[in-house]
Amino acid sequence: MTATALGMLTVLLIPIYTASFHQGIWQKMLAFASIATKTSILILVVSVLRDDWMIGVVGVIILSVGNAALMLLAHLIKRMNEL
Repeated sequence: MTATALGMLTVLLIPIYTASFHQGIWQKMLAFASIATKTSILILVVSVLRDDWMIGVVGVIILSVGNAALMLLAHLIKRMNEL
């Protein structure tokens, strides 16, 4: 494992650590969105290092679809709180 990937894994743990202290749902959702983004970027870095475009496609799909699903969930929770 390269130093770049190890550093990115370390940075990935920061939102998990901060989300464990907050009780609010919005802070946790922001932490999960950050984790999803960092994970997909890590997958893209690994795909470039391995020169494997199939892994890169998976990283792009996670990057584009993962955060959209999280934003839909946030909108649903917001609408539920308004009722």
